[in-house]
Amino acid sequence: MRFPESLARERNGWDARDIFQGVTLMMKRTSAVVAVLVVVALVLSVGCVTKKVYRKDQEQTDQRIKGVESGVEENERRVTDLKSDTDQKIEAVRGTAEKAVEIGSQAMTRADEAAKLAKGKILWTVTLSDDRVKFSFDQDAIPPEAAAELNDLAAKIKAMDKAVYLEIEGHTDNIGSEAYNLELGEKRAKAVMTYLNESGGVPLHAMSVISMGESKPVADNATSAGRAKNRRVVIRVLE
Repeated sequence: MRFPESLARERNGWDARDIFQGVTLMMKRTSAVVAVLVVVALVLSVGCVTKKVYRKDQEQTDQRIKGVESGVEENERRVTDLKSDTDQKIEAVRGTAEKAVEIGSQAMTRADEAAKLAKGKILWTVTLSDDRVKFSFDQDAIPPEAAAELNDLAAKIKAMDKAVYLEIEGHTDNIGSEAYNLELGEKRAKAVMTYLNESGGVPLHAMSVISMGESKPVADNATSAGRAKNRRVVIRVLE
């Protein structure tokens, strides 16, 4: 009988098919694993690219933020500088305005005095100068010679039957500064006004005082005699 041999061949044939099927199954599984690995690799690759893009975008965003912050700081500095410059200009304008107001006030005072002078004609003028009436050096006290003339002036005013106005001007020579001479001329003119009020009874509202300082000489300041004539107090009696 050949049954055992054919049985053996059949057995051997089943074994080959089993092996082939096993190999095929293993190849399929291997392909599946490879496919999974490929997918994982792609996912990881995409993730890395995404992270790189994110980091790049973050860096660019940080740079933009820093640029904006720098711009803000620069604008703040410019605003501060502009405010400081504006404050300085405002102070300069304020100082100029205050000076202009002061000059304007002085001009108005002189204009008022000129208006008073223009109200009426000059009735007469009395001049107290150092060539006749000696004011002590750098002093504003009324000397005896001047007191006598002022007494006569006050008596003459009282004898009039109408109101008059007195303009009293103080003048100096050119010895000393301009500011000093303006002050000295004013002191001497005020001394005359005070004397006429207290000793002569002339009301204060009927008198005004102004100092010309050294600005209106009547003689040459180069000589002693000329300077003596320039040191004077002029009293104008107006209607």
